[in-house]
Amino acid sequence: MWIRDARHDEADALTALVLRSKAHWGYDDAFLAACREELTVRSGELQARRIVVAEDGTVVLGVASLEGEPPHGALGLLFVEPSAFGRGIGRTMYAHVLDTARDLGFKRLTIDSDPHAEPFYRALGARPVPAPEQELPRLEVSLTPRPAWAQAWTDGRRAVHIGNVAEFQGQFGEPAEEARREAGHYACLAAFASPHPAALVLPRSVPGEWIAMVARQLGWGRVEVYEGLTGPDVLARPALVGRLRGLQLPFVPWGHTEASGELSGRELPPDTLRDALRYESKRASHALFRQLAPGHPGIVVPDRWTPATRREAARLIAARARAGAATVVKTEHGAGGSGTRVVTGRVRAGSLPSGPLLLEEYVAGDGTPSDPTYDGLIDARGQVHDVGVAAMDVEDTVYRGATVGPGAVPDELAGHALRFGHAVGRELAASGYRGWYDVDFVTGPEGRLAPTETNLRLTGPSAAFMVKLRLDGLRGGDHLVRSLDRVPLGARLPDPELIAFLRELMERCAGIDAILVPSIPTAGYEPDPYVGVLIAARTADRLDAADALVRAASHDLGRIFG
Repeated sequence: MWIRDARHDEADALTALVLRSKAHWGYDDAFLAACREELTVRSGELQARRIVVAEDGTVVLGVASLEGEPPHGALGLLFVEPSAFGRGIGRTMYAHVLDTARDLGFKRLTIDSDPHAEPFYRALGARPVPAPEQELPRLEVSLTPRPAWAQAWTDGRRAVHIGNVAEFQGQFGEPAEEARREAGHYACLAAFASPHPAALVLPRSVPGEWIAMVARQLGWGRVEVYEGLTGPDVLARPALVGRLRGLQLPFVPWGHTEASGELSGRELPPDTLRDALRYESKRASHALFRQLAPGHPGIVVPDRWTPATRREAARLIAARARAGAATVVKTEHGAGGSGTRVVTGRVRAGSLPSGPLLLEEYVAGDGTPSDPTYDGLIDARGQVHDVGVAAMDVEDTVYRGATVGPGAVPDELAGHALRFGHAVGRELAASGYRGWYDVDFVTGPEGRLAPTETNLRLTGPSAAFMVKLRLDGLRGGDHLVRSLDRVPLGARLPDPELIAFLRELMERCAGIDAILVPSIPTAGYEPDPYVGVLIAARTADRLDAADALVRAASHDLGRIFG
């Protein structure tokens, strides 16, 4: 389903659709006749009323209009073909009208709603307002402008998303087969690389219903999905390259690679690309943290050692253990906590990872949250934009998800992270890097933040920030959004059963006034099956309730099938 401008030869057909949709609520012929003049769509008014239609193939399924002039306008029409009710078409058209209104500078929209439709608008964030001598319920929608970072990220437009997680990681060393397989699942998060994708390229096949479920929750409309393709695969298909470039939209890769640069037309020479990505190295980022920390009293940088051999590393770890100190062992590169472990006692040299090793002072994570992270981006001009600070869920050094939104991170702690993260961004910009980045921290004693690494790519928390932005714009308010990237399933589920399970979870979350968006739908039949989801709510209590619901239902699959 996609949305386009109405054509002049469709006016009569659109009028008939509007009247059929109105009649669905049980109004008699006399009432509909009285409404006909008001509900008539006239060919000469299509442009002035900004009338658009939702279309599936050649069939028109809905009509909507944005009327008036900025700053205050009205949602004049929003009607869906009765046979298409329940498919998310009304929600998608509503999102389209709001997106258009923001682009045109509207600050507020008025809705004179049919009484039967009022709950629909209220669920999407519209608020009732007094309307003297007005028989119909009147609601208003306040349109907050998009934040500066969103405008800088994709020029406020839809984008082409490239899920090149494994390609990005492969630039820093050949990943093991298990890591490559996990990267294929994690690449599904590329669906959320901007608030509103137009096309999505993924390295593995995905359930056909998945993107439609996500699109319904987030009001996306039609998204072109190209699956089972890496960046080099796409470049080997000239027709597909032409199709994607022909959309004339920004390209958003998960991380910069030679293939993503060639595809987007922003190719960098290999040496320049490696130089721009050098702070993906934990060794280089630690040196940068040391350089910046003196100007930030809320920041303390852990001590770091770089042993020449694994035997030397084992001796240093043992000496620290005898003194009662734990040590963090890190490889120079690694995503999501891979290559990182905490050692509290002696360790055999042969059990340590090969390649360059980094040993770091262990910071226990005494504060709340224990693992905050800052996300920001650097635009094409080198300007740094703060996106926000999230609270990560880290289990035994492994990243599991993050929460963004009001109260997720205390203001003072968030302030330290924002200032330091912004300073890191300025240095990244000076080194030539452009794009998304983050800085991960551990909350140490006395509330001081210990920076642990930078990531010069999109991240799990970035997906939560994108979904929050979309939901805030679509439904109003200030949502809390939590990414749960790895919820264990109690049983292995083939695609049809997994999709049915996710639909049930979506309905159950809606019943407690929460929103569930499936994010990783490809790992349900792995030997250790899991699913990824994003959940959202307006309060922390509802968010936690949805979290508990999802985890319990996923765990209970084992009992059901057992």
